[in-house]
This record gives sequence, C-alpha cells and structure tokens, in this order.
Amino acid sequence: MLDIIKGVLILYNRPTGQAAGGFAESEAGVLEEVAAVTKACAKLHVPVRSVGVDNLQHIPDALACAGENVVFNLVEGFPENPEQANWIPALCTAMGKACTGNSTAGLLLSLDKWKSKAVLRAADIPCPRAIRVSPNHLIHEADLFPGPYIVKPVGTDASEGIDRDSVIPTAGKALQQRVRHLHQTLGKPVLIEQYIEGRELNVSVLWRHDEAQVLPLAEIDFSAFTPDRPRIVGYEAKWLEDSFEYRHTPRIIPAPLPVLVESRVRELAVASCRALGCLDYCRVDFRLDAELSPYVLEVNANPDISPDAGFAAALAARDIGYHEFIRLCLYNALEHLPRLKSPIAPPPPVSVGDITIRRSQSGDRETVLSALTRTDLFRPNELTIACEVLDEAHATGPQGHYQSWVACQNDEAMGWICCGPTPCTVSTWDIYWIGVAPEHQGRGLGRILMEHAEHHIETHGGHRVVIETSGRSDYHNTQAFYRGLGYILEAEVVDFYDHGDPKQIWTKTMTPSSSI
Repeated sequence: MLDIIKGVLILYNRPTGQAAGGFAESEAGVLEEVAAVTKACAKLHVPVRSVGVDNLQHIPDALACAGENVVFNLVEGFPENPEQANWIPALCTAMGKACTGNSTAGLLLSLDKWKSKAVLRAADIPCPRAIRVSPNHLIHEADLFPGPYIVKPVGTDASEGIDRDSVIPTAGKALQQRVRHLHQTLGKPVLIEQYIEGRELNVSVLWRHDEAQVLPLAEIDFSAFTPDRPRIVGYEAKWLEDSFEYRHTPRIIPAPLPVLVESRVRELAVASCRALGCLDYCRVDFRLDAELSPYVLEVNANPDISPDAGFAAALAARDIGYHEFIRLCLYNALEHLPRLKSPIAPPPPVSVGDITIRRSQSGDRETVLSALTRTDLFRPNELTIACEVLDEAHATGPQGHYQSWVACQNDEAMGWICCGPTPCTVSTWDIYWIGVAPEHQGRGLGRILMEHAEHHIETHGGHRVVIETSGRSDYHNTQAFYRGLGYILEAEVVDFYDHGDPKQIWTKTMTPSSSI
C-alpha cells in the first residue's frame, strides 16, 4: 500500500513555552516524536515533510497547500485551547487526507476523564470512583466517598497537573486547597478520584484493522520510593530528568503477574479501547489493588510515541521495529479513509471439489506464514516480505494492489497465492507468492491456486504473467510445476539472490477477457 502514498505530512503542535500551567517540557516532547517518525518514513522510503501549527485555524491552510495524501498526526494540543487538537482527524478526512491515530470521536471522549469514566463504567469496566468539580464550585462532602484521593485535571494528558501533592489521604482542608490550586492554575474542571494504593501498569494496544494486539505489559517499579512518597507517575516522573521520580520509576517489561491477572488486564485493555472507540494505537493505564484486582485509570488515545517512551518500549519488547510500527500507522490511516473503501463486496468464495478458494483474511496470517516457513524454501528476510505483503493485501482488500487468496478445507488455509499488476506496465501481472503447506502438497492445490489467479488476471485485462523464482537445485520441483502449467523460462540472472543462487524469470501469455 505504501506505493499509493504521495507523501506523509507530519503535523505537530509547535512548542511555544506558553502551555497552560507552565508544562513546557511535555509541550516540547513532541519534537522527539517528529524526529523519530521522520527517520522511520525515510527508512520506509516514503517522502515526508513536517509542519508545526499553532492553532486549529492553521490546519485547513496547511492541508490545502499539502501535496501529501497522508497526515501523521502528532498535534497534542494548543496553548489557548488544547481540546481543539482533537478535531484534526475530522478535518483531514473532510479534506480527503488519510490521518494516522485515533478518530476525532475517540480523542474527544478519551481526553475527558469524567465522560470516559462514565462510558467505561457503563460497559462494566472497573474504574476508581470519582466526582467532578468545576471551577468556582465547592466540594460537597456528602458527595465524597472514603479516601484516600488523587486530584487531577479532567481534560489534560502527559500527567500535567499531577505531582506528589496530588494524593490526599482524607477529606478536609487539604483536599479543598488542592482542588482550588488546579482550578487557579489550569482553569479547568477537576476530578477527585479514589486513589488505588498498589501496582501501576501501562498497557499498549496496537490495532490491525479490527483486531487488537496487546503488547507486553509494563509495570512501573516504585521500589525506591519511601513511604512518604506517593507511588504515582506524575509530571516529574515523566518529564523532569533531574527529579527523584524521573530517575526512580523504571519500567519492568514484561510485568511479573500471575497468568489470570495478566489475562484479565489484557481483556480489560481491549474492552476499554472498544468502549471509547479508540481503535488505532493506544495506551491503557491500570492500578492493581492489594488483591491484584485491576482498575482502569484512563485510555490514552494519543500516547507519547517518542523512542524513549513507554509505547516504544512495549514495541521493542514484542520485537516490533519502530519503522514497522510507523508502517502500520500509515496502513491504518489509508484503510480508514472512506474514499479508499470499496463499495462493492468482495466476490464469494469459489469451490473446486472439496477445496474452497477465498480471499485471504487477517486471521489466516499466522497459518500462511507457518506454512511458508515449513517448506524450508524461504529465507527469514523473504518471510518478512511475505508478512508485509499479507498485511497490505488485508488492509486494502480487493481494490488494493496485492490480490491474495487461500485454498481452504473446513476454512483451514492450506495454500496461498498472491498476484498483482506489474507497475509501469499496461497488461503485465506478477505472481508474487505461491506456497502450499508441506502436509497438503501433492493434492493439486498449487494448480488450483494458479488457475484461480490466472482467471482473475485474464478477466482484469492481463496479457502476460511473470514469475520470478530461485534457480537453486531445491527448486527443481517448483520449476517443473511452472513448466507443466505452460510457463516458459525467459531468462536467468546468475548469483542474483546469493552466490550460486540465480533468479529465474518465467512467463506465460494470456488471452484477456473483455469483462473487467
């Protein structure tokens, strides 16, 4: 899918040093994200440009002047009205640009901790109890629940407004003073939340289409904290490098948890994202009480993705390269753009005896890759390319470049084929991949898959089919297979894949059909 990207425009909030409350460190942190995304796009060979913006009114002009068709959204807020940043995905969609990250609806709902808590509770997801106090309003102790409490702004992220004074043991003057302090500093409503004494977890969730991948769970290590220090990740711990909190809150990945607790946390993380409509990349923060019962604190729909932040650490713990994460963000952005979605349903599966040929689906991914691995014909770097091709085929569907099918019996994928029109040609197509699981070879599945792909090529105006394969001795059966299907060996390039491993180019001329 990357070949349809004209370019990536990174939009970010230009640091001004005038963030509400004086949180200059978190505001400037976006520059590290910009640098990391720029570097990843360069590694993916995708043209990239970055533009800093100061307010929402600058966005339409920036988009209208942009030749890029994908926006990488790193805008986290504006000094005068931070909440307006949440409207950028909607503006991008309205102007025909794909936009990375979560939708406007998901961003708006997750940023408001009061509203998101109500939605999570309605979905039976356990959250700490809380009340909301608007500026110039008093706390009515009749509405309070037993302490201890943690006081935080309703509508900020990056732990802005949270520090060691945020935890208050009991109701009374100290609680009133803390609420008043945040009202005066930020001018925003405040949440008085039940403070869960216990362990803290950060759970990064990465979505591929409509499937969630929960990355390894991270725990914040508070073991160096003395009893007089509240065990929280406040602003100091995230941004002030010289502070005790910053230097003594390392991550433990994976978090050492009992199997049942970890399973429950993973389940709640996905459920929380779904409840708030956050279906791209997110971070869900938890507290575990003394009995290890989990409570969802919040869903961060726009987490910090700089290389030293928690999300990047979770990617590394799952052996996902940073540039591969950026690739997935771009895929998801293109998939979410309405005009790229086909209004026509994919054709129904085709049956050949007891074998069914259908479009491959994301659920076939592991089965197909396992089958290719077990043939012992492909190197690790080739399998990586196969994985990328599968993901792109699933992201774009029938309207995409890669046309991908599997041969099934009882819906078990036994073989895979992938083809596509050759770039810069009028009617030439490539067969990119074909493979049959070793235990199912000898049943004619390869021929069935090839005939299905050739029929598709014919009916879509294809005239010539090209297959590139190895000329190694262990490919003799493969070469005989192509010859038996009418393919001709046109050329051989010696030492192409490796010393002693030539590339063979096989071709076949088709008779195009008039129906497309």
